[in-house]
Amino acid sequence: MPRYALGVEYDGGAFHGWQRVEAGVRSVQETLETALSSVANHDVRVTCAGRTDAGVHARCQVVHFDSDARRDPRAWALGTTSRLPADVSALWCRKVPEAFNARFSALARRYRYRILNRQIRPAFEHQYLTWELRPLDHERMHVAAQALLGEHDFEAFRSSQCQASHARREMQSITLDRIGDEVVMEIQANAFLHHMVRNIVGSLLLVGRGERPVEWLGELLAGRDRTRAGPTAPATGLVFVSPLYSANWDLPAVITFSQ
Repeated sequence: MPRYALGVEYDGGAFHGWQRVEAGVRSVQETLETALSSVANHDVRVTCAGRTDAGVHARCQVVHFDSDARRDPRAWALGTTSRLPADVSALWCRKVPEAFNARFSALARRYRYRILNRQIRPAFEHQYLTWELRPLDHERMHVAAQALLGEHDFEAFRSSQCQASHARREMQSITLDRIGDEVVMEIQANAFLHHMVRNIVGSLLLVGRGERPVEWLGELLAGRDRTRAGPTAPATGLVFVSPLYSANWDLPAVITFSQ
């Protein structure tokens, strides 16, 4: 059957997470599959680039699915969106070769984490921010984070529930900047472990508050002991920006890897 890639945007606040779970528990996967199945007039299952946890949002999740229904890509995107709830949208659709796999063809994944750093809690966009009232030194956080660059065993930053066969990942870039009252972390790796981004943020917060030295992140990485690292940061504030693919797949420029 023909294969399609679909870009999906969602607000994860009201979902249990990406992955389909038991009946009655709202997941992004089940919601999307129900809408696609309605457009296709047959059962459709999707494979995503990277599963997100409960409360985590996505700017451009990418999935692939197979269908012999005669629909052009525009009809797939618009028809699916018309059947989705207000917190999920299909952004675009492309017909792709059978060899394309949303998960295994991805060369990298990008996340963004936003921290509102001021004394007053947020009223606006509070579901997309983590609030930290104590002053943060984003420059110390940025310097500390550079110890994570390269290929390493990230055992110290993965959840005990992580099902990955190993903890080796390649951190391609990580930056922390201040934009007004916000400290924003942009992070990119070939792949991520369960809770890896949130566990990194939890440790960087301790550095930013001056409770740990800049060198501490490198020590945690080398020690491979999750119990020594900081707490898991809240899901609010975390956005899966997108996966990145080779230009050979002819996908939208925003998800095409540039070297």
